Amino acid sequence: MYQLRSLVFLLAAISGRGFAAIGPIASLTVSNRNIAPDGFTRSAVLAGGTFPGPVIQGTKGGQFSINVINSLTDTSLDLGTSIHWHGLFQQHTNYVDGVVSVTQCPIIPINSFLYDFKAIGQAGTYWYHSHYRNQYCDGLRGALVIYDPDDPQADLYDVDDAESTVITLADWYHFLSTNAPAIPVFNSTLINGKGRYSGGPDIDLAIINVTAGKRYRFRLVSISCDPNFTFSIDGHQMTIIEVEGNNVQPLVVDSIQIFVGQRYSFVLNADQPVDNYWVRSLPPGQGYTGLTNLAVLRYQGAPRANPTTDPTTNIPVSQLPLVETNLHPLTSSPVPGNPTPGGADININLAIAVSGAQFTVNDVSFDPPSVPVLLQILSGAKNASDLVPAGSIYALEPNKSVELTIPALVIAGPHPIHLHGHSFYVVRSAGNSSYNWDDPVLRDVVSIGGAGDNVTIRFFTNNPGPWFLHCHIDWHLNAGFAVVMAEDVPDVPTQDIPIAWEALCPAYNTFVSVTGHL
Repeated sequence: MYQLRSLVFLLAAISGRGFAAIGPIASLTVSNRNIAPDGFTRSAVLAGGTFPGPVIQGTKGGQFSINVINSLTDTSLDLGTSIHWHGLFQQHTNYVDGVVSVTQCPIIPINSFLYDFKAIGQAGTYWYHSHYRNQYCDGLRGALVIYDPDDPQADLYDVDDAESTVITLADWYHFLSTNAPAIPVFNSTLINGKGRYSGGPDIDLAIINVTAGKRYRFRLVSISCDPNFTFSIDGHQMTIIEVEGNNVQPLVVDSIQIFVGQRYSFVLNADQPVDNYWVRSLPPGQGYTGLTNLAVLRYQGAPRANPTTDPTTNIPVSQLPLVETNLHPLTSSPVPGNPTPGGADININLAIAVSGAQFTVNDVSFDPPSVPVLLQILSGAKNASDLVPAGSIYALEPNKSVELTIPALVIAGPHPIHLHGHSFYVVRSAGNSSYNWDDPVLRDVVSIGGAGDNVTIRFFTNNPGPWFLHCHIDWHLNAGFAVVMAEDVPDVPTQDIPIAWEALCPAYNTFVSVTGHL
């Protein structure tokens, strides 16, 4: 019994250890191992052998060359893999966007693929994850940071370090994604890879270290598969300065509701008495019994112990919650199109519904094609009408303003919608009936809210390629909640596609036919 308990705590320590940073040139091995980040041992799919995976870092204008090596062996889980670089536009490199069935076929075991790209003009907080079936729910997820040597808000903080100021929020499951129930429910919340589940062992919580008198730029990343979280730190306010790669005017808040795939940089001033403070990441409908949904902010010199306050009874009431409409770009940026609803060159309404166990968008459930959409284009398809899956492909002409309206689906919501290849202007936010045509926030994941909401976004078509738009609750995506924006199809073949990319589909098709594994 002692040996078993020791093993559980060892596995938890491995999965929740401090972040190591790699990149921008690196190899990233995807492999299986047993981990127990909340004290429950299960097989996982890991990047670099850890959960979360190592932070990948680079510098604005630099080149990323990440060689992803597939060393997966556990046949109870998916054996193919891919990596999507969430939030990076992949301008001129759509083929490394990493979306199986849209921009590539999976990488098979004992093979590798080099994701070689430049994040043109981008800096900020991003993340990476598998975009193959529900694989990222099994652990293949991590943060990515691009530093700006000329950050216009650098004078607001003293510390910004990929190994100590990245905060990831994740859900964790005790079942495998390949054996998920009809309605998957997560078992625990993990903050920086550590957490507890109801009735589980007393795993050490994640520690976020600060020194009194310093100002920290924390990069908050939701790497969740499903729940949103309300994030706060007892006794401290947070000043948001970046939203998903877009600098914003400093906004002081004391809580942040963060949805799947969203990211915020906030400055925390370590100006409180030296002590330990609860860090809270609360999913809807839960509490803190058994020290679930918690981590610890520890000032240097404080006791190496949990805070002395009871987190279940001393729950701060938020006075300054984040409201999306209070976020505004640091530098003014004109919204494309005319300043009126329906005033873009291309206006599309996306009506979301549920049909049986499947989601539909405008009455069509996304059915992943066996031939990726990009390969279809490169093989000669000239028009979006020539592409499959039929009904899920939306043609977008180049150099046009686009407006998407997405009325809320209350069932299983709120739903966070992510668009690949672009940031977009949120001209109408959830919980708001008015429009902002002057200075709305730019981001790449937006909650479409609840009853009565009609979230509206705008973007400009300057990036040829098939770009996925989907609910980022991964279970919903893989139940059909997705479409493809086929942008400037005639110009897609001008991209210089590497031979290694062309080899992915034949290798995968042979692998499946020989082994029967996906």
